[in-house]
Amino acid sequence: MRKLLEDNLRRFEELERLLVDPAVLADGYRLSAVAREHGSLARMARKYRRFKELNAQICEAAEMVHGDDLEMRELAESELLQLKAAREKLWEDLLDMTIGGEDANRTRCIVEIRAGTGGNEAALFARDLFEMYKHFAEDQGWKIEILNASATELGGFKDISFGLEGEGVFRMLQFESGGHRVQRVPETEAMGRVHTSAATVAVMAEPEDIEVELGADDYREDIFHASGPGGQHVNKTASAIRLTHYETGIVVQCQDEKSQHKNRAKALRELKARIFDRKREEETRKRADERKSKIGSGDRSQRIRTYNFPQNRVTDHRINLTLYKLDAIMAGDLLPIIDGLLEYERQQLRDQFGAAK
Repeated sequence: MRKLLEDNLRRFEELERLLVDPAVLADGYRLSAVAREHGSLARMARKYRRFKELNAQICEAAEMVHGDDLEMRELAESELLQLKAAREKLWEDLLDMTIGGEDANRTRCIVEIRAGTGGNEAALFARDLFEMYKHFAEDQGWKIEILNASATELGGFKDISFGLEGEGVFRMLQFESGGHRVQRVPETEAMGRVHTSAATVAVMAEPEDIEVELGADDYREDIFHASGPGGQHVNKTASAIRLTHYETGIVVQCQDEKSQHKNRAKALRELKARIFDRKREEETRKRADERKSKIGSGDRSQRIRTYNFPQNRVTDHRINLTLYKLDAIMAGDLLPIIDGLLEYERQQLRDQFGAAK
């Protein structure tokens, strides 16, 4: 953790220098990328810089405690207590802000929801999950943008991907990755029997352009006609874009916009996020033995949560959290679950790193 904090502070200070570099100031595209990354690191870096300042002040006060002047010793002892209390509070803040590792304070992410087993009911559940995240994002004041969606005739989604931007966006949603299971009576079920279906969610930190360099020779681009449910053409212009990354085999496509240019830009955003996510997964696997966490894997195949509609119950299996307020959660009130997940991870960090020093 200390290495992460040091690396972030070092990068933040490097970005501070770049923001006054004439060459960067003259390049609007690069300036925008640098300013965005600087902003995403600012809160953590400034807190850690203050933490280091407090450590230095504590060392000075500790030396004064052992001095010959009685009055100065008493003042130093009083100041030492205040400084240590301030440092402990700051350490708790830093623990909280490092949940999610290097990506903890990213302000942009891409969420993908895919219908799993369950046919039409699974697609409808994927739609309901999208609406849940959409309402939550609106409550948080985040910006939401649909990147690609494959709708079904009944109004569900075979899959949908969307971008989110705002303060704390990745930190709060990072643990949503995994398998989501629903138990309910489908609208099409005449006998009133409860069915079980599923969807998978992937939350990917969106990298800055300077973090993932992608040249035109790194991927194949296919252009095709966008189509809607049942194969009907939704426009007569070849505007849909499919990108295939040669090295990883990752494929993304976008047909949500009527403009080929806009679809290409969205597809590139998603492709970069997927490549970045793949690299992060590889790094996480390499460090898997350093700390075993029940909720930090982001494994898409892991069943993480069950939504039981007849009982108005939602259960997060990773932290054994059960709430009987499914209606409110599906309406976007995700904070009770997110807070529980973050507190679990926060306690893991406390156990690993202990008190401030």
